[in-house]
Amino acid sequence: MTRSTVKRTFTYRFYPTDAQAAELSRTFGWVRLVCNRALDLGTRAWFTEQRRGNHTESSAALTAWKKDPDLALLNEVSSVPLQQALRHLQAAFRAFFSKRAQYPRFKSKKTSRAAAECTRSGVTHRHGALFLATMAQPLDIVWSQPLPADAQPTTATVSQDGAERWGVSMRCEDTPRPAPASDRAVRVAAGPTCLAVLSTGEKIANPKHEFRDRARLAKAQRELSRTQKGSNTRAKARRRVARMHTRITDRRRDFLRKLSTRLLCGNQVVVIEDLRVRSLVNNHKLARAVSGTAWSELRSMLEYKCAWRGRELVAIDRFFPSSTTCSTRGAPRKTIPLNVRTWTCDCGVTHDRDVNAAINIKTAGLAASVGAPLCDAAELTKQHRAGGAGAGVRPQRESSRTGQSARQQTQRAAAGLSSR
Repeated sequence: MTRSTVKRTFTYRFYPTDAQAAELSRTFGWVRLVCNRALDLGTRAWFTEQRRGNHTESSAALTAWKKDPDLALLNEVSSVPLQQALRHLQAAFRAFFSKRAQYPRFKSKKTSRAAAECTRSGVTHRHGALFLATMAQPLDIVWSQPLPADAQPTTATVSQDGAERWGVSMRCEDTPRPAPASDRAVRVAAGPTCLAVLSTGEKIANPKHEFRDRARLAKAQRELSRTQKGSNTRAKARRRVARMHTRITDRRRDFLRKLSTRLLCGNQVVVIEDLRVRSLVNNHKLARAVSGTAWSELRSMLEYKCAWRGRELVAIDRFFPSSTTCSTRGAPRKTIPLNVRTWTCDCGVTHDRDVNAAINIKTAGLAASVGAPLCDAAELTKQHRAGGAGAGVRPQRESSRTGQSARQQTQRAAAGLSSR
């Protein structure tokens, strides 16, 4: 198998000096101002002249702004992050006109992410040190993991989160080493009472990181609401709430990274459901629990890790009746209420709802991985057991989130990789 080169992002925390922090803060402010002014120009051109602006016009406007005496301080910061902000804005406009995203919004100092991106012309990496443009001293970075050998960052994004932690994300080219081939497969099912259920019968409990800090977070938010706007006490209370949110986010992301790596270590095929989390969140009884599990983030991790490690990811249609089909004889049943976690089939076999669904979708995923379109549960299960999956089945539904079928998503996730 030919090892392909991919783009990877390595994120580190750093501790700037007072001078570096002041310069980065000014850069964040000017990036925000340039982006808002360019957005205003694009909005006027579209709503008054029905004309789409381009990067050339916004770049010429930036040159004119630098000559304005009121905006002369624009010349004191590097022009690279300012130009990158204009490019990102044009990408947002293209996404809007192609109906892939909403209209771009103005950036706010209080709610928007404080970040500035530098390309290769504005960043230098040598001898284990990172230098940014207009800075004489390198950033004091905590190298928690090494960069690839002889790697030169193509972009470096410096940011500051709500807890006032500084971070830098460097994008480099890397050639990941594929994992050893395996003949095992696993199905990952999302359950309402646990984070995931595997086809092996293992149930991965939901750590409930947000639930652990819910009482302290609620108390900190009440204290924040009582403070006076603009006071130092309010700033301290805001940082206290932000630190709690970052703690919850970091713990959840760390758990999902370890879980996704464990699932790919010994399994060649990973089968998941094409869930629409946005619809599940509309259920107000399950919204908080569904949001805390971060299923979408787990799927994203599985997608890029499968591409790196030479694994195959199969996404099963969300309408596949996995919970109501007997995994023993493949006979479907009528709808079973969500609160019923165990049920008995007419053949006399008692099924655990989550484990039974995991077994059914693992069978469907293995059939889809060898070229079978998705069909109803009984037909697909019988065809897979008989070794003739793929004959006389109905076309697969189109994914409402991506606009492509699960089979197409599988081919895209495993592009350049051999199937099991």
